[in-house]
Amino acid sequence: MPDTRDTIGVSGIVQIRILCSEGCANTPPTVELVKNVAQDLNIPVNIETVLVGTEEQARELRFLGSPTVLVEGSDIEPSARGSLAFGLT
Repeated sequence: MPDTRDTIGVSGIVQIRILCSEGCANTPPTVELVKNVAQDLNIPVNIETVLVGTEEQARELRFLGSPTVLVEGSDIEPSARGSLAFGLT
């Protein structure tokens, strides 16, 4: 997880979105991992899970694969931040 100390929202709560496709087996363990890391680091978080169901939605949300974890809008995978390979495939 990236260092969020400089990006914490006005409320002091870090916004995390987990984008996923239907039936993704990796989503539940990813949600748990994010919760555990935040708790271990004593970082207050708001976790939102977003089901991506269409190609249009995948492009709009910059969905690269399931699951995709965004912290304050940035993909946690640095190499993915410049990618344009959005979609459900």
